[in-house]
Amino acid sequence: MLPMIDELTWSRGDFALSRSIGQVFMALTGIYIGAYVDRLGGRAIMLMGTLILSTSLALHSLIDSLWAWWLLNGVAMTCGCAMVGNLVVNVTLSKWFVVNRGKAIAVAAMGVSLGGILITPFATWLIDNIGWREAWLWLALLTACLLFPIALVMRRAPEDFGLQPDGYSEAELLAGAGDKAEAEDRASFTRSQAMRTFSFYALIVAFGFFSINIVVILLYTLPYLADSGFSRTEAALAMMIASVPALVSKPVWGYLVDRSPVKPLAAVSAGITGIALLLIIYATEQRELLWVYAAYSLLGLGWGGMIPMQEVIWTGFFGRRHIGAIRGAAMPFALLLGALAPWLVGFYYDIYQQFNGALVIVALLNIFSSFLIFFAPPPKRTQPRATG
Repeated sequence: MLPMIDELTWSRGDFALSRSIGQVFMALTGIYIGAYVDRLGGRAIMLMGTLILSTSLALHSLIDSLWAWWLLNGVAMTCGCAMVGNLVVNVTLSKWFVVNRGKAIAVAAMGVSLGGILITPFATWLIDNIGWREAWLWLALLTACLLFPIALVMRRAPEDFGLQPDGYSEAELLAGAGDKAEAEDRASFTRSQAMRTFSFYALIVAFGFFSINIVVILLYTLPYLADSGFSRTEAALAMMIASVPALVSKPVWGYLVDRSPVKPLAAVSAGITGIALLLIIYATEQRELLWVYAAYSLLGLGWGGMIPMQEVIWTGFFGRRHIGAIRGAAMPFALLLGALAPWLVGFYYDIYQQFNGALVIVALLNIFSSFLIFFAPPPKRTQPRATG
């Protein structure tokens, strides 16, 4: 943010508006992606998404106007991210795993935290040593090298290859190991059925407020801490410190999710993120770097549970058969709910020249989301179950 707005004379609100635009386009893209993954799997869409994402990242190096930033970062990059990101990956994993879904999604989601550990300091080092334009080119190359091979190994569902969820053998299935998967299939909702339930919208609001935290923190940690008197290196280290507990706690959260009621665990995870953000604000005001890092560690612990528990709750409520279409239908509501958050935080800064008030609101929304998640009711059918 800071090197780009300094050179191009933008405001922070101008810069952050690309993320709000991105939330809108992520939502619109998600409507089509989810149903596509249900029918055909993620390989083709991930290959196309990788091409769009890596190309748009490379073109970021040529940006010299605000409209180009909004178009490339807010539209093109976001659409590419949507085609290779959580929706495609987690919908696919939800079809391959039932009993062990929490662990599977948690292990896969460790990559998100690993990115925070590796990419944030790497990108900061690149910007400080070779400039922000060349840094975008390196990120484009890294994206292409990582994601094209991964996209090629994606497969839709185990049944397409004569396999069963969780890798169960025929003998294990005859012994009852697949009962949970069969029950989930029988209880699956179609997209239209799910959208007629109160539970669908309750989860949208709850997880929408939950996810605002990570969008805002990823965007504003460096400028927030740098404005508060810490160096850019110290600020980048805070993100890496948050990513470590997020990384190592994910398998623990996944293990607990597969063996315990998921809603109370998700409520705890959401509450932790809100409390941790309040502690970050307090520690930053006191200029206590060690306490800032401790609060970011707590924040990472809360983040660790967000992805696996969200996916397990959605699939547990509505089944795995049409979960791609259902999650895709939910994305516009959830992302639009938080689309203004990055821009509003930047706009707040442009007016008051400080972040604290806006970050307190984000923290309180996280705490509120913990109650919404805990009290969200399972869905009730309004028409016959899905068939076919």
